[in-house]
Amino acid sequence: MHAPSLTRLRTVLQDHVDRGILPGAVALVHHRGQTVLHEPLGAQAPGAGAPAMAADSIFRIYSMTKPVVSLVTLMLMEEGRLHLSHPVARYLPSFAGQGVFDPATGGTVAVRREATVHDLLRHTAGLSYAWDTGPVAQAYQAARIGSRRDGNAALAKAIGPLPLLHQPGSCWEYSRATDVLGALLEVVEGEPLGAILQRRVFGPLQMRDTGFHVPAEQLHRLAEPFARDPQSGADVVLNDVSRPAAFESGGGGLVSTAGDYARFARLLLAGGTLDGVRMASRATVAFMAADHLGTDIPAAGDILPEGYGFGLGVAVRRSAGLAPHAASVGQYGWSGMGGTFFLVDPAEDLVAILLTQAPGQLRYLCELYPALVYAAL
Repeated sequence: MHAPSLTRLRTVLQDHVDRGILPGAVALVHHRGQTVLHEPLGAQAPGAGAPAMAADSIFRIYSMTKPVVSLVTLMLMEEGRLHLSHPVARYLPSFAGQGVFDPATGGTVAVRREATVHDLLRHTAGLSYAWDTGPVAQAYQAARIGSRRDGNAALAKAIGPLPLLHQPGSCWEYSRATDVLGALLEVVEGEPLGAILQRRVFGPLQMRDTGFHVPAEQLHRLAEPFARDPQSGADVVLNDVSRPAAFESGGGGLVSTAGDYARFARLLLAGGTLDGVRMASRATVAFMAADHLGTDIPAAGDILPEGYGFGLGVAVRRSAGLAPHAASVGQYGWSGMGGTFFLVDPAEDLVAILLTQAPGQLRYLCELYPALVYAAL
């Protein structure tokens, strides 16, 4: 990679720290078999006396949990333990007999077909995150969907009977789908999601600092955000990960480090095998990283950028143009609402990760960081 451009990448991020936009960050770039950048910048938390950010500082990675849970689902598919065409109701009975909200009547209409495991993986199951207003969001809020006091089984039981936003398979809507997938995995495997991920991914890949909470003896390594967003002034409140929660969110509950997550991303880049540990076949990883929306399934909202489709847990670049930053066709990745981002680019043999705790800057960082990384090629 172009060394002066990597220096500029560091300089730009450090400038954001110096100007008080970011409390600190860790940037990592792995290119052609070598980690060419693993840089901690700024402080691990705001305020005088906070420790300097370290290369192994721990971050809440929120939705970067989704690709991990999605890969485990595909591992079970490889083993014949589940099929993507199976209805969700086969595993979670509360999903039987679902209805779609009808704004004309305020009631529901029957689904034309049942939501499948495939729909959960690609966010076409008609579910919601209830970030907007309206009857469906109100139903989610009344049912306390996403409460950290309720486990995955309780979430699935509560969300299944609620009205859908769309007919299954008809629209990409970012949603609680991967949380539901976590509950489904617990049914198939017969153990809690955290134990499943530890046994199938974190242990074999030696991701020692990745899990659903930070042990007491490691809390001194946890990165923290500003109390208020430096630009909007909005309060910033992130998950309390200092103790186990009942809700092990498959859609957004993990903590990790740049080094740990790089091992997962490098596994994907290498086609399912890393350092002699085989998680999935090359064909399965390619299947995960393919676009599963095509031109017939529209995307609701503006979360999925122009130029991208969606695979199974990851956004997939399907055009060299249209998107607001350079990338290869076939590049894929995702972000986390706390201020984290990763990409895998098979064409360039590239992994890039940025971890910070600045939710108000996420969209900006998702454009800035890839631009800085691709400028170094």
